[in-house]
Amino acid sequence: MAVLTALPALTAARPDGPQTAPRDAKAWSTAQAFESFFLGQVLNAMSAGLKTDGPFGGGPSEGAWRGMMNEKVGEAVAQSGGVGIADHVYQQMLKMQEETRQ
Repeated sequence: MAVLTALPALTAARPDGPQTAPRDAKAWSTAQAFESFFLGQVLNAMSAGLKTDGPFGGGPSEGAWRGMMNEKVGEAVAQSGGVGIADHVYQQMLKMQEETRQ
């Protein structure tokens, strides 16, 4: 649970801060979903080699539960402001939309 308590520190470290301009809701939702998925995959890669010991660790279902936890942590980080990936993806989506309109 230490990861979940560190979420405010992760989002406070963002240099650009939260965006205040109105957003296209569908594009922003897609950008946040991408960030959530990406962070979940990074956490899965980081925890792939971890061994679990102790009275409640290990077992065949450990991998499934760990994957679900990593997915939810990725969602929580993205929903609480993220690490900046969604902002960049959103800006690129808007740029691509403008290019196709011209």
